[in-house]
Amino acid sequence: MYRFSLLLAMLLVSCKPKIGPDTDVIIIPLGDVPAHQIDSVEQYLAATYNIAPQIITPVALPKNAFINVKRPRYRADSLLVYLKTVRKAEGADFAFGLTAEDISTTKRNAEGNIKKPENKYRDWGIMGLAYRPGREAVVSSFRLKRKPSFFYLRLQKVVIHEFGHNLGLPHCPDKSCVMTDAAEQISTIDHCEPVLCAKCYNSLSSAM
Repeated sequence: MYRFSLLLAMLLVSCKPKIGPDTDVIIIPLGDVPAHQIDSVEQYLAATYNIAPQIITPVALPKNAFINVKRPRYRADSLLVYLKTVRKAEGADFAFGLTAEDISTTKRNAEGNIKKPENKYRDWGIMGLAYRPGREAVVSSFRLKRKPSFFYLRLQKVVIHEFGHNLGLPHCPDKSCVMTDAAEQISTIDHCEPVLCAKCYNSLSSAM
């Protein structure tokens, strides 16, 4: 199946705002994040979605997002709420958060209940989270470092994936598509390509 590099802007599914070079997307470093990681996220978003993200001054991780159940980390859903506050204060269209700290969420089944066993899934470490569709996404580089030679390719894929959720894309059954579900294994990310498959590309509304 052919792959597309997506050097076109896309249409957000929910309220259908056009996105492109004039769309105000801010990248928000949360806490102490290496400068090259921040610059890389800017490049990935710009090249894939034909936007011109702006990197704002780093902000501290919100204390109310901190949790220490299995290990010290930050709740991704709380970070999304915080990013929404920053986005509105900045008057931006989208907010993309990046942190080097570990983040987590609660994994639930189709009925909305915590997956079994609960002690495993109540506080589940993740690489990224985004509203679908929505205007906030957060990515953590913490879990991408386990194979240093793959780090930036992994970061690229997770960034494209989470912003794709903001644009309304669900997980894709095509395991080579960047929108595939990681299925709790980082190897899934390593095996997919850093672009959308034709089906995901075509499922988005026409671009500017």
